[in-house]
Amino acid sequence: MSTAHVAVTLVAAAMTGFSAVSVFLRAKWVVEPMADYGIPMAWLPWLGAAKAAGALGLVAGLFLPVVGTAAGVGLVLYFAGAVVAVVRARWYAHIPFPLVYAAPVVGALALGLAAA
Repeated sequence: MSTAHVAVTLVAAAMTGFSAVSVFLRAKWVVEPMADYGIPMAWLPWLGAAKAAGALGLVAGLFLPVVGTAAGVGLVLYFAGAVVAVVRARWYAHIPFPLVYAAPVVGALALGLAAA
């Protein structure tokens, strides 16, 4: 396991965890766009839980690589779904937002798979 893998994984987990907390706290800058994209507010606890589980899974993956791989794949799919939701809502200027969170997850996943 390289220093880069650990660093990128911890950054990805921190960013994803921050995003989960923002959803749980229903931060205005998170909730309003999600409503604009047509995401039902009843989904927020589930979406926050998915992000929180992914963040914890990334950290656990430093000790159990299969868990990190599963968490990374799950988060990549989550953020791909977020991009799809943004595109479906035709808010093209918002596409970079989920990609900013997805980028370190993709990096952590790639570095984890390379280390295996």
